[in-house]
Order: sequence, then C-alpha cells, then structure tokens
Amino acid sequence: MKMTTDTLGPGFPECYGIIPARYGSSRFPGKPLAMILGKPMFLHVFERASKCPEFSKVVVATDDPRIHRAAEKQDVPVLLTRKDHPNGTSRVMEAARMLKIPEHAVVVNIQGDEPLLKASMIRSLLLPFTDDSVEVTTLAREIDRGEAERPDQVKVVFSTSGRALYFSRLPVPYWRDENGPRFFGHIGLYAFRMRTLRRFVSLKPTFLEKAENLEQLRLLENDLAIHVALTPHRCFGVDRPEDIERVEALLASEKPVSQ
Repeated sequence: MKMTTDTLGPGFPECYGIIPARYGSSRFPGKPLAMILGKPMFLHVFERASKCPEFSKVVVATDDPRIHRAAEKQDVPVLLTRKDHPNGTSRVMEAARMLKIPEHAVVVNIQGDEPLLKASMIRSLLLPFTDDSVEVTTLAREIDRGEAERPDQVKVVFSTSGRALYFSRLPVPYWRDENGPRFFGHIGLYAFRMRTLRRFVSLKPTFLEKAENLEQLRLLENDLAIHVALTPHRCFGVDRPEDIERVEALLASEKPVSQ
C-alpha cells in the first residue's frame, strides 16, 4: 500500500505506521484475532490507520504465526518479530529495522487493541513534524474531574508550546479551588523520528517510569521532549473479552465517514 504525503506539503518526512500485535496477552490471550463485527480486531485497526493519507506504509508486527497467517489471508502487510520483546515499542523498533526506515522518517506506534481509532487522530499526531525540531509526539484530550481521578486514565500536563511536562496516574494539576483546573487525558499513540525511537529503546527504565509504570516518562527523564497534540476524540481499547460487546455497539452506531 503506497500513500502520498504531499497533503502536508513538500519536504514533510516519510511516515510509517506499525501495529504491534502480540498473541500472549495475560488478560486476553489471542486478542488481535478477536472477532469484532465479523472481522479480526487487527484488521479493524489496520483499515482505519490506512485511511491516514500521510502514511507511506502500514504494517502489522506480530510474534505469532497464527496472527501472521491471518494477516496474510487478509492481504495485510505483516512482519514476524521476536517473542521476547519487553513492550510494544521494542517490537515496533524491530519492525522498523526490518523495513529499513530512514533515520529522519516518522514511525507511528499504533496500538493494536484500538478498533475505534480514527485516521484524523493519526493526522493530528503527525502535523507537528512539519517542525524539524520535533522528535516525538503523542495525543491527549480534555477530560472531566471524574475521569481524572481514575488511576487507569493517565493524565498529562504540558507547556504553552505543547511540550509535555509530566504524565501521571494522579489527577494533575492539583485541584486547589472550586473552579478547578482543566485536565487532559493521555491517549497512548506515539510518533517518533526513527533516530529517536532507536535511542529510546536503547535507554534503561528510569526511576519515575518505574514509579508510575509509564514508559513515556523515560523520555522526559532523559531530556527527550514529547510534543502533545490535542484531539476531541477518545479511544475505547479492548483489554478484556467483555470489552468486545461495548466496542461492537460503538462501531455499529458510528456514522459512515472515513475520518
């Protein structure tokens, strides 16, 4: 699949989408193959990501021959990677090496359990790379206080220029008076320059990363800036089998638009 990047102007870097699809989820083994409205979950994610016109290529990176065979059956580009990766970012790095992605190009780590992903979210993630100084981007959306108080909803605070200051499972910033702050919930999509992705996976886990159990803090602790792009959309990830019914209902109710 070859897509043009000229929608963001000449000189915009090549962009690649990589969908890590691990079979052995502890809470939901075989999750990428879970059927949602008659299609495996990885196919929903691939089809939606492929609608982003900035991508030169979108591939699935898996550790399991069953997922590999299913992807080939659907004519989805797929790479078979090692089983011993500690996280999805490491698997994305192996796939990026296999694809021989140039150092200045942009690699998007697309969560394979987000079948409600919108192509416009990926485009928001990529737009900051019109600035050559941007090395890493991620997404956030405004959330209410109730959502901010949930530890599983990661929060992010950022500067006026969009540079991430901190990510936390606590509701940051602190709610000091009745008016209260604006909270922004982090959405776990990341885009990296290839050179920065290579550096990131070479770094050891850091103190704050281990304290919060948030991999992105490794970047901040090593003075690697993350640009936060805002989106009005939210994702509904599939973590457990019981999430399938909710996602199917949301998919069935969607308006038939590509973005």
